[in-house]
Amino acid sequence: MNTRTFSPLDRLLMGIERAMEAIAGSPEANRRSPGADMAEGELDDPARRHVAGLMRVNHTGEVCAQALYFGQAALARDSETRDHLLHAAAEETDHLAWCAERLRELDSRPSLLNPLWYAGSYAIGAAAAAIGDPVSLGFVVETERQVEAHLAEHIEQLPAQDERSRAILSQMQLDESRHAQAAQQRGGIDLPFPIPRLMQLSSMVMKTVAYRW
Repeated sequence: MNTRTFSPLDRLLMGIERAMEAIAGSPEANRRSPGADMAEGELDDPARRHVAGLMRVNHTGEVCAQALYFGQAALARDSETRDHLLHAAAEETDHLAWCAERLRELDSRPSLLNPLWYAGSYAIGAAAAAIGDPVSLGFVVETERQVEAHLAEHIEQLPAQDERSRAILSQMQLDESRHAQAAQQRGGIDLPFPIPRLMQLSSMVMKTVAYRW
């Protein structure tokens, strides 16, 4: 069987296509939304706006995850590491699609700054990969741990009657934990101080802005 070798132009065009799909497209999930079978809870206007803000933050987080993984895969040294990153990105596409669908159900929209979030995350992923695969995988471990923690916060903040959003975020939390464990098992190292703290601060900025815009 012949394996196609992609030229730098091929890779550039595929990267642009992936970015446009994550930012402005309608990604298709491979798995059905965990909230699909849940009844829609009664939400008044303030509660609906709050839930929409939380889901917009999570949608933006998945845009960032797509960019991060693709940036890391682009400069991964080892082909197995690259395949691992692309597989994780495919699962994150499910999350992106679920969050986008939930935003539509809430009559809301994604963050207007998603192109900015994507570009920044791609650059960070590529920079981590340029240092080496152990650092790149360590970045995945730390990122997923922080995402898992913030998902737990969002689950606590959801109105009790919003079982649809809760089911989505709970499954996302399980997936993120699994991604962190897999990256650690593949050789991801603990990132030195102050990188984890800087990641937390940048995440706080993103969450604050994306909640409203």
